[in-house]
Amino acid sequence: MERKNLWAPWRIKYIQGLAQTDGCFLCDYLATPQNDKDNLVLWRTEHAFVVFNKFPYNNGHLLIAPNRHIADFSDATNDEMLCMMQLVRDCQKVLSLAIGPHGFNVGMNFGRCAGAGLPEHVHIHIVPRWDGDTNYMHVCSDTDVISQGLAELYNQLIEISQKQPLPAISK
Repeated sequence: MERKNLWAPWRIKYIQGLAQTDGCFLCDYLATPQNDKDNLVLWRTEHAFVVFNKFPYNNGHLLIAPNRHIADFSDATNDEMLCMMQLVRDCQKVLSLAIGPHGFNVGMNFGRCAGAGLPEHVHIHIVPRWDGDTNYMHVCSDTDVISQGLAELYNQLIEISQKQPLPAISK
């Protein structure tokens, strides 16, 4: 029987970055607004911003983070918490318009032992889901199948957000 490989070369940057403890990619993105498209930063608000997860679990996987570098929700101001939750709402709306998911997983991981890849800068994951989107790939080989390129969906979400009133993003 011929063995077949599924290549995911973009994951090497994530794997190599796990050992690095200096710096925060979210803070780096915040400091370089001129690179928003390259960094896949979708929207910035007064208190928080939205960026694509470059190592997604599913198509359209977004991260919402406060503009301040804080490690825990208990350190967030009421304005930051409200803004992040409004962005969750707006992201769900624009993702629904763009790719029509049947549902969403919205969650947070506090501490590396809880699954946080960046435990020093709190962030919310928004993961679009579809009925039947769980398949053998993840179960058998710890592999996720992403059905659309990040740059293509980035452009689609920017276009929709410019046409659609999204309260938190439009401020």
